[in-house]
Amino acid sequence: YGCQMNIHDSEKIAGMLESLGYSETVDSKDADVVVFNTCCIRDGVEQKISAHIGAFKNIKKLNPAQIIIVCGCFSQENEKAAMLKSKFPFIDIIVGTHNIHEIKQLLIDYISNKKRIIDVWENEKGIFENIDILRTSGKNAWVNISYGCNNFCSYCIVPYVRGRERSRDMIDIINEVKDLVAKGYKFITLLGQNVNSYGNDIADTSVNFANLLTKLCEIEGDFRIKFLTSHPKDLTSELIDVIANNSKISKAIHLPVQSGSNNILKAMNRRYSREKYFSIIDEIKEKIPNAALTTDIIVGFPGETEDDFNDTLDLVNYVKYESLFAFMYSIRTGTVAATMPNQIDEKIKNIRVNAVLNLAKKISKENHKNMVGKVFEAFVDKIFDNGTGEAILDSGKNVDLISNNLTNEKLNNFVNVKIISFSNNKFVGEVI
Repeated sequence: YGCQMNIHDSEKIAGMLESLGYSETVDSKDADVVVFNTCCIRDGVEQKISAHIGAFKNIKKLNPAQIIIVCGCFSQENEKAAMLKSKFPFIDIIVGTHNIHEIKQLLIDYISNKKRIIDVWENEKGIFENIDILRTSGKNAWVNISYGCNNFCSYCIVPYVRGRERSRDMIDIINEVKDLVAKGYKFITLLGQNVNSYGNDIADTSVNFANLLTKLCEIEGDFRIKFLTSHPKDLTSELIDVIANNSKISKAIHLPVQSGSNNILKAMNRRYSREKYFSIIDEIKEKIPNAALTTDIIVGFPGETEDDFNDTLDLVNYVKYESLFAFMYSIRTGTVAATMPNQIDEKIKNIRVNAVLNLAKKISKENHKNMVGKVFEAFVDKIFDNGTGEAILDSGKNVDLISNNLTNEKLNNFVNVKIISFSNNKFVGEVI
């Protein structure tokens, strides 16, 4: 459940289990071990997790030897860990975010003594390297560059369950990427709760995200670097220049704004203004004309007026995002916003989130129509017997390739594609 960080954590968990001789099964009823890697970013996710765990009560009755593990952000919260312990006695191992790397040993311990294990570290204890990883994301490889978050946005639970920012050693990151490129991975996606602040916890000022990207681009091979997620307050002109000037860096930039209102941005503790965000967008568009911009937006934050919400719609109209994710504000116990007055009615939240999504859909269609006749880099993902194929644009959109200079040598390689048409939400292009 949850973000890309959790996807990669799950690859690490799978790697640890595989090292013990386990392999994946498609039917959970037959599983010797079931792991729930959880999220707590919104209430709806928490409810889904509880329902899915609850469903295993009867499954485990039929298979008493089955071992159930719950880990991740949901179980890191003290009250949630206590709830899991009491409400679901059939859970055998409960672990938080800080010691996921111990799951292998905890499983060995449980098998040896058959005693329930509750091991949730209260605080983070550094960075743990050399964990087995079973990568499951095709040509893409996830690479952590940092863990935790120091931003403390007033609505967000992440700093409380992921801990403070800890940056990995730059040499360890470079060596991991070198190894992945040598193994044939075409996309390297760098992960951090805020990738732009990489190195802020390290005394050496040369250790920063812009310099890390520059060094990764020096690695030999034909691959592309992506990254998630950027915080606007840390997106510098230096970093924009590095992205603009290196062909190995994706020009798809996810820059969460959350709100277009200065009042709400201040209440959210985002530490930038709407005007600052506009200036960043203007600089990106000037230096990277083909940038594919995406964002996250929260509607219905406590105290959000119609004027505040209209400021958000105005910002979306100005930026013309390729796509966006819009969410209704969800109270997270323990955060500052949870105790704020003027909580917004759910019906109003629903109206506002749909207004944002509808506007985004309209803008996205306009953007896509404007791409016709232009040339973009794409990754050739499939080639069919009739000479046609499929490719993936930098923005993640799929393109149907017509038969024109399309040979098998181009499979799993980057090519330039001219967009011929866009209709029914589909691009058609030809390799040039």
